[in-house]
Amino acid sequence: MYVLDHPWLLALLPIPVVVWWLLPAYREQSSAIRFPFFKDITAAAGIGATEGSVVPKTNFGQKLVAPICWILVVLALARPQYIEPPIEKTEPQRDLLLAIDLSQSMDTRDFHDPAGNLQARVDAVHKVVADFIDKRPEDRLGLVAFGDAPYPLVPFTMDHKTVQAMLADSLPGMAGPRTAIGDAIGLAIKMFDQSTAPDKVLILLTDGNDTASKMPPDKAAGIAADKHIVIHTVGIGDPNAQGEQKLDTSVLQQIATATKGRYFFGQDQASLENIYVLLDQLTPANQKTLSWRPRIELFHYPLGAALIVLLLYHAAMWLLSARTARQREKGADA
Repeated sequence: MYVLDHPWLLALLPIPVVVWWLLPAYREQSSAIRFPFFKDITAAAGIGATEGSVVPKTNFGQKLVAPICWILVVLALARPQYIEPPIEKTEPQRDLLLAIDLSQSMDTRDFHDPAGNLQARVDAVHKVVADFIDKRPEDRLGLVAFGDAPYPLVPFTMDHKTVQAMLADSLPGMAGPRTAIGDAIGLAIKMFDQSTAPDKVLILLTDGNDTASKMPPDKAAGIAADKHIVIHTVGIGDPNAQGEQKLDTSVLQQIATATKGRYFFGQDQASLENIYVLLDQLTPANQKTLSWRPRIELFHYPLGAALIVLLLYHAAMWLLSARTARQREKGADA
């Protein structure tokens, strides 16, 4: 729609009428008679010359052009604008970081798919996490892989296709054979330091115990809690295994409890899917919708129209004056 940004300036429209009504007409002096011995005549007659004044006459063109130009100038001062339809932008209020264990043990084939067939742990994780990503269109997502050390695969982004592509290309052992849970949390803390989202959530999935971290997991969890980062932990390994293959459920529970998160254990693909469904419910969509209406300035149109009207008037007066001069010249020649 069309609006005036300063409509109160339209009150200036009657000013020329008020000035004409209150102030006296403009007068200008002009010589009535011109001849070289005028002073001698007045001196001989014993009279003195007096000065008079006349009110300049306006032609029809001036009476028409002046109000039109004044109206257009005042309209330009009022800043006419065209307001376009509203534009809405959705701003995520949560940054969600997915930390995936890619130690060599993730290649273990002990996970059952819905048909009952055995598959590698990493294959089940790929499918379930990819489905989870599809359900989070309003969140900025990041992806971290960890083994001997953590590696940021994707920074926080709304490009979820890239996150899924990097997840699909991740392979067991690509980050080293061991597990560094504490360091993975430490990297997540650094990534969240650059985040301005009010809600920060880390979902950490692992199938083993911490065997390679320089920072103990409990200390890293304490720092995350101080920075208001919620950590949900998901264990999918074997709690009854020995050595590095054993899933350390107690550490994962401590991490979740310290950061006000939840701990989950998945023993097959179906239970893992249920875990991520529950995680989706625990972290509902959180976003803020911003709306604004772009304004297009239109003041140059009435201002330009006033200038064009003024130029056309002066061009017409010049042509009329030139035509009158030619007619006088023809009359003088005749």
